[in-house]
Order: sequence, then C-alpha cells, then structure tokens
Amino acid sequence: MKKIAVLGSTGSIGTQTLEIVRNNRDLQVVALAAGSNVAKMEEQVREFHPALAVMWGEEAAGELRVRIKDTGTRVLAGMSGLLEIAVMEEMEVLVAAIVGMIGIRPTIAAIEAGKTIALANKETLVTAGHIIMPLAAQRKVSVLPVDSEHSAIFQSMQGQPGERVSKILLTASGGPFRGKKREELLDITVEDALKHPNWAMGRKITVDSSTLVNKGLEVIEAKWLFGVGPEKIQVVVHPQSIIHSMVEYADGGIMAQLGMPDMKLPIQYALFYPDRRPMEGRRVDFFELSSITFEKPDAETFRGLKMAYEAIQKGGSMPTVYNAANEKAVSLFLDRKIKFLEIYDLIQGAMEGHKIIDDPSLEEILETEAAVYEFIDAGRRL
Repeated sequence: MKKIAVLGSTGSIGTQTLEIVRNNRDLQVVALAAGSNVAKMEEQVREFHPALAVMWGEEAAGELRVRIKDTGTRVLAGMSGLLEIAVMEEMEVLVAAIVGMIGIRPTIAAIEAGKTIALANKETLVTAGHIIMPLAAQRKVSVLPVDSEHSAIFQSMQGQPGERVSKILLTASGGPFRGKKREELLDITVEDALKHPNWAMGRKITVDSSTLVNKGLEVIEAKWLFGVGPEKIQVVVHPQSIIHSMVEYADGGIMAQLGMPDMKLPIQYALFYPDRRPMEGRRVDFFELSSITFEKPDAETFRGLKMAYEAIQKGGSMPTVYNAANEKAVSLFLDRKIKFLEIYDLIQGAMEGHKIIDDPSLEEILETEAAVYEFIDAGRRL
C-alpha cells in the first residue's frame, strides 16, 4: 500500500489524482490540502478518509471542522498545516499540486523528510530550483514531474545518459489564440482566454497557456529538472497536443512520448514510477488523426515566452519576478481589471524595475514576490 498526500486536492490536478486513487486500491490517501472549497473538501474527506485535512484559511478550516466532526479526520489551517502534512511519517509521496508560491515551503520540508515529490507546482522550480534540486540530490529524493511536457521529457530520457542530450523539444499547443497577431488580441475577454482547444485545466494555467507564459515557466522548470541550459530548450508549437515533448540526442536520434491530452497519464506515471499501470481512457488513433503538424512560436506577439528566456539569462531572483508579476497580472485580468495584453506590460515593467539578487534565499524569494505585487499595485494607483 503506497500512502500519498495531495496538496491542492480540489483543483484540476488534485481531483484527477484522486480519480487515479479510485482505480488503484493499493494507493491510500493520508492527507489532503486545499484553498477555500470547503464543500469539495468535505466530499473528499468522506470518500478517502485521510488522517489530516488542511484548508488555507482559518475560517474555511473552522467550517470544515463542523461539517466533518463525525469523522476521524483532523483539520488544520495555513502554512503550519501544510508543513505538518509534508513531514507525516506514514506519507511516502507528496503530490505538490497547490497553486502559487505557497507550495515551496512544504515541498522543501517533504524533501528534507525524505519523501518522493510528484511535482505539479511550477512556482517551486521556477523560483527556487537552485534550492530544490541540490537539496533533492543531497537527500537522495526523487522529484518526479507531473506536467505532461516534463513527464514526456522524463519518459524520453529513461535509460539514456543526460550528457548525451543535444536538445529538449518542448511542445506547446499554441493555446486558443494561435496564429493571431497583436491587433487581434486587443479586445480579448476572459471567456475567450479560458477556451483552451485541447486541455481542461484551472483558470490561471489556462490563461497562462493563452499568453505562452505557461510555456515560458515550463522552459525554466526544464532547466532545473533536467540540468540543461536554455540554449538547449526549444519550444515547438504542435496544435494537436499528441506529442507531449521530445528529446534529441547527440547522434541526432529523437525520442518522443505520445498520447491523448489527458493529465491522468503523467500523474499516474509519477505515482507508480517506474511501473506502468493499466489505465482506462481513449487511445491515439493514427488513422483518425491522419497528420500532425509543427510551427515556430510567435514570440513577438506572445511575449511571455521571450521574457522567460530573458529571466533565465539574467538569473538570480529574476525568474521569481517573472513568475510573481504574471501571477498578479493574470489575477487582475481574471477580475476584469486589466486587458489581456496588459499582462505582458506588467511582467515587463516588473522585470525592468527589479534589481537582481544573486542566489536568493527562500526568504529573499518570498520578499521578492511581495515586492513585485506591491510594485504592480503602486503603478496601477498612479
């Protein structure tokens, strides 16, 4: 029986993780954590009977305590609750799917406690990869990617020495606005941005996909996960989302992982690695597909990708600025307080106004995030 904890259990990755648990009786959920969806958390507690449930806010935690007082599940709140989950003695695998930089501390705590990490939280490596990956190596802890693209790269590298990698080909669907030019994006609405052609994801990551910032974050993640420089990471637009990413080797050979656009596959692969368990679902039908196509990304119109490479080159605390400015900008866009293209302007302004901190500590990373939020808020009040 493999015992797991899920941070972000009510979100897209979290709910799909629990769907895998339903279909694999040798998985046991020992802890769940979520933001504010008390009703959904109550359902999950009653189905999976975790020892511990954590809500981010104390008010939500209080409501959950009342709702599940007839169960044996303890309820905690906030960062202290997440950290308690991270070091639970019986827990073996931490599924880190909570959105935002609040996922960094519990991930570090879990690594220090020797837990396997199934990582779906981009911010952890984007902002603290220089802390996370050396610590994981020191503690001999596996960090297994859950993102479909990074899982595809990981699968394509199995049995191959890393020094033989010539190039990582990171695929992108192109999002709902593929092929559009800047003038066509002037009046994009929230509803437009949330219509992804292939993937069912959370609101924030769906907007990130439409701006290509999501692909920029994945480039930074790939740098840390696979130990390659940005010059060896090439983004390729593949509208059908069947090839999830590829790895080119020194001899020119290319390994690729293909499959339907379904996040359950990379989640299950991380949970049972190196085993491949049977899983129900649609399979790729090449006769129905008939063709697959590739395009060069338009980094001038979708500036988020170009700025990601800039953030990597400058290093230090700049990737934190890139990530934090995007988080704030997307939040403002979803609240209908800024226009779509202003997301790029806010990211660029924050990056231009930042004085880089070399090799930032965790405290400096979190301070940088707060400073970026304050910078954007101050600029909007002018």
